[in-house]
Amino acid sequence: MSTVEQPDIEFHSETPFELEDGSRQKRKLGVFFEKEGCRLGSIQYVFMSDEQLYKMNMEYLNHDTYTDILTFDMSEGDEIAGDMYISIDRVKDNAKEMDAPWQEELDRVMIHGLLHLLGYNDKTEEEKRIMRQKEDEYLRLFATLS
Repeated sequence: MSTVEQPDIEFHSETPFELEDGSRQKRKLGVFFEKEGCRLGSIQYVFMSDEQLYKMNMEYLNHDTYTDILTFDMSEGDEIAGDMYISIDRVKDNAKEMDAPWQEELDRVMIHGLLHLLGYNDKTEEEKRIMRQKEDEYLRLFATLS
């Protein structure tokens, strides 16, 4: 693994959840930024319950749906920054539904939010396909990191 500086990424929880290894998660996400050639500002991940994220989805986006992540882009110029709110309940359900390991699904959702900050969208089927390809690319890369 190349030496990647610890990125300015913070993890917070509004629900009883804690990352198993926050330092490792930061290293993986740092590789994402290195590969994408982006300048990292400040990234914050906040872990929440389904109900907490649903309320935010209604309040800020007027979307009456449950979701696994909400991404708020605070990037300026070429510096990527933002806040991402993740439903731990949704991630667990998605992992079960897709018969995927829990950590892999959490990584996918975290990558998904970062891709939104880089300008990727998922409104059309073509955009969803491209987004999924990028997620899969980074999941394969993350699997090789120790």
